[in-house]
Amino acid sequence: MADRPLTLMAVHAHPDDEATSTGGILARYAAEGIRTVLVTCTDGGCGDGPGGLKPGDAGHDPAAVASMRRRELEASCDVLKISDLELLDYADSGMMGWTSNDAPDSFWQTPVADGAARLAELMRHYRPDVVVTYDENGFYGHPDHIQANRITTAALEMTDLTPKVYWTTMPRSAMQRFGEIMCEFNGDMPEPDPAEAAEMAKIGLPDDEITTWVDTTAFSGQKFDALAAHASQGENIFFLKMGKEKFGELMGVETFVRVQDTTGAPLPENDLFAGLR
Repeated sequence: MADRPLTLMAVHAHPDDEATSTGGILARYAAEGIRTVLVTCTDGGCGDGPGGLKPGDAGHDPAAVASMRRRELEASCDVLKISDLELLDYADSGMMGWTSNDAPDSFWQTPVADGAARLAELMRHYRPDVVVTYDENGFYGHPDHIQANRITTAALEMTDLTPKVYWTTMPRSAMQRFGEIMCEFNGDMPEPDPAEAAEMAKIGLPDDEITTWVDTTAFSGQKFDALAAHASQGENIFFLKMGKEKFGELMGVETFVRVQDTTGAPLPENDLFAGLR
């Protein structure tokens, strides 16, 4: 340990994901002198194009969108003071059920062993002490998030590393509050479909099942600015509509489930590096 810094590796699916659920920890731990490594698995080509063009709209160019989103990702990394950015650069698979899921070069169609081998190589290089990614359902069922979980799990099995491993999550109490805030900011929102509402209610975890609560309040401004760096996707980033003050109130704690640990650090914990320093 003496000859290398403590290292955090976050494995995310798309440009902008790094800021949404982990912007606070990336900024906080960078400020504490920890090396922060971001692995972004896809190019984000299924995102919005200039003028809000959606995938499938005339003029939507996935390659141009990917290029634009790479620049935005680099700007976000600058805001969060991320030490190292690694791009696997698989094609964005789009939302579950989209025809882009079936594209042979999409992340969703990539054999897990292939993606894991590339990620394992990065893990051997950086030797992370903490690894963060999504849960087995990709938090909300996005194919690229699910695939990120799969290749991370497989990559760890390919190495001799034993980092603390965390999955991002949200407490159900916060999810309920977010729903209320969304209604406040979008007064004309239609009533959700009952089946959709039932699925949304399953997102996140009961508060008492969350193992790790990290206070990132002091870095909420950086997190907001990192999200704002992804300007092309602003229509889809609800949190930006809150403004910095409200955002800081609601997004000042990031929460996780610890799924691998060799330190014996007691739970619940308030530091991903508990037991390591």
